Amino acid sequence: MEFTTFILTNGIRVIFKPISGSDVAHCGFVINAGTRDEAPNELGMAHFLEHVLFKGTRKRKAFHILNRLDAVGGELNAYTTKEDTCIYASFLHHHFERAVELLADITFHSIFPPKELDKEKDVVIEEIRSYQDSPSEQIFDDFEELVFSGHPIGYGILGKEDTLREFQQADVVRFFQRHYTSHNLVFSIVGDLPLKKVKLLAEKYLGDLAESSTPNQRQGFDKYRPQQKKQEMEVFQAHCMLGTTAYSVHHKDRRSMVLLNNILGGPGSNCRLNLNIREKYGFTYHIESNYTPYSDSGIFSVYLGTDPQSLDRTLQLVHRELRKLREKQLGVGQLHSAKQQLIGQIALSQESRSSLMMAMGKSLLTFDRVATLPEIYAEIEAISAEELLRVANEILTPDRMSLLTFVPKN
Repeated sequence: MEFTTFILTNGIRVIFKPISGSDVAHCGFVINAGTRDEAPNELGMAHFLEHVLFKGTRKRKAFHILNRLDAVGGELNAYTTKEDTCIYASFLHHHFERAVELLADITFHSIFPPKELDKEKDVVIEEIRSYQDSPSEQIFDDFEELVFSGHPIGYGILGKEDTLREFQQADVVRFFQRHYTSHNLVFSIVGDLPLKKVKLLAEKYLGDLAESSTPNQRQGFDKYRPQQKKQEMEVFQAHCMLGTTAYSVHHKDRRSMVLLNNILGGPGSNCRLNLNIREKYGFTYHIESNYTPYSDSGIFSVYLGTDPQSLDRTLQLVHRELRKLREKQLGVGQLHSAKQQLIGQIALSQESRSSLMMAMGKSLLTFDRVATLPEIYAEIEAISAEELLRVANEILTPDRMSLLTFVPKN
C-alpha cells in the first residue's frame, strides 16, 4: 500500500503511508500559508507565527510544550517557506497519540501571550542578524527580492526588524484566523502504525476544529524584468547570484526543468558547473544551481563564491555552460545517465522519512494527490533531449538573467 488518504468531517485532509519494521514515526501539518500571503505591514508574520505557536496554549506553557516530546526522546519542529508552513514531530511510534495531541494543541489552540511575543521578537531579530553575518545565505533572499521586485513572492521569509517590532497579539491572531483553516491544511503521517489507529486519533484530536475555508488571494507575478545590482559589503569573497524566473509547480515542463538544473549544477559532484569551473580551474569552492517552482511562477539561479579578481572570468565560464545547454543537444548516453542520476537521488531522498512525510503533505495540499515513485520515474524517463533543449532556450537565455553580487568594500 503506497498511501491512504481520507477527509475528516471538517474538511481536513489526512494522508498516511505505513512503513513496516520502523520504531520511529513522523507526523505533521502542512499549511497553505507562507511569506507571500503577508500584507505589507505583516512582513515576517508567517515565520513569526510559526515561532510563537510554541509559546503557550490554553492548557500548556512554553516549557510544557517543549518538554512533552523531548521527555520521551522525540523531536518537535517547524519551518516556513514562501508558500507554506510545516509543523511536525518525530517520535517512537508508540507515542503517536502524544504527538498528535501536542501538534493539534499548538497548531489550533495557541494563545500567543503578549510577553512571550515580545521575547520572541528579539529571538527572530537575532536570527535576521545571523543571516546578515552570512552573505552566502543572505544573498539568496536578496536575489529573490531583486527578481520578484515589488511583489509579495519576493519578501524575505524572516521579515524586517522594524515591522517585527510592531507586531501585536491581535495582528498574530488575524493572520492565524485567516490562514490556519480546515480546508487550508493537510495532516501527514509516516510510520509503522495501524490505519484504524491513525483514523481514530485524527478524528479525536483534529475533528473538533470548526470547518472553515478562506481562499488565498495571492497576487500573480507576471512583470519580470531583468535587474543587475552590485553591493559592497564587509566580505573577503565575492558572492554572486545569476538567474531568472522559471516554470510554476503546475507547468508541464517542470520535470524537464528539474532534470536540466540537475545536469547543470545539482547536488552531484559530477554536475557541469562543479566539473568545469571548480574542478577544472579552481576558481570557486562552492558553486551550485537551483530551481524552485512556486504556485504561479518559479525561480532558477546559479550561486558562486570566488576571489573578486576571478569573478568576471568565473561568470564567463557559467555563461559558457548555459550556452552549451542551449546549443548542444544531449546524446543518448548523456540523457540516460542524467535520468538515472535524478531517479537515484529521488529514491535516496525517500530514506528520510520525515522529509517524505512533509513531501506527501505538500503534494496533497498542492495537487490534491500524491504521485507514486513509479509515476515520477516514468515522467522522468519520458523526457526527451529535444524537450531539454527547448526548455534551455526558454529559460537560460542571457537576456533573461538578473545578476546580484556582493563584493568587498574598497
